[in-house]
Amino acid sequence: MAPPDRFLLAGVMGWPISQSRSPMLHNYWFAKHGLAGSYVPLAIPPERLEAALRALPALNFAGCNLTIPLKQDAMRIVDEVDITATKIGAISCVIVRPDGSLSGTNNDHFGFTANVLEFMPMWRADRGPVAVMGAGGGARAVVYGLLDRGAHEIRLVNRTLSRAQTLARDFGGGPIQVLPWEERHASLDGVVMLVNATSQGMIGQAALDLKLDRLPAGALVTDIIYIPRETPLLAAARARGNPTLNGLGMLLHQGRPAWQAWFGIEPKVTADLRTMIEATI
Repeated sequence: MAPPDRFLLAGVMGWPISQSRSPMLHNYWFAKHGLAGSYVPLAIPPERLEAALRALPALNFAGCNLTIPLKQDAMRIVDEVDITATKIGAISCVIVRPDGSLSGTNNDHFGFTANVLEFMPMWRADRGPVAVMGAGGGARAVVYGLLDRGAHEIRLVNRTLSRAQTLARDFGGGPIQVLPWEERHASLDGVVMLVNATSQGMIGQAALDLKLDRLPAGALVTDIIYIPRETPLLAAARARGNPTLNGLGMLLHQGRPAWQAWFGIEPKVTADLRTMIEATI
């Protein structure tokens, strides 16, 4: 833990960054733990990312989070990329080490699984097939989290088949079954969980084009999107009686290991914190 006389600093880099709820989350934890510090939004275009990251040690930052579109570019800039970020193919968290070097990791997979476990403590990824829509950075984190929790069958569906095939190859194949976009509706047969890891359903985006007729009644439907709080997919699933979960908890929980790395503290995700951020969405 940092000495109490030090003003603690961390932040989030992105382009744009004004939509991020991360400052609210982390500044809540500073207040909750009675620490002098601040978590700041940093609007950094991709061409200035290297300079911005290299400035962190001199500015006494403990580290930072990265969001769109900087997560992949950072991998060639930091001094060390851990196995998790290497597998996922993106960095979501940068840690400034005591010698001033930069280490990169990815906590999005932890945020995803911790969010599910918060609401369904008995959830197990190995209980049956899981359908994942998408093959981008979010999907890679979701697949990593599912594999880490022992998933036996992941049905990966993406508009661009080659991108899904690349993801599966990067993860060594195994339980990942790649299906063409035309089979997305049929991919729901017998699943215990459906994950939307695309941007479809986000504010300003069209709804995910997916019929739920073949989705089992008890299957959990999750979305990594949290703006809006209920996407058209989640609304349709809830209307037919499926349990649903949005992506806000993924954001909240991924901050816990970041704080552990930056400040030696693992904060809690509380109902008060969730309510505070939900009120802004």
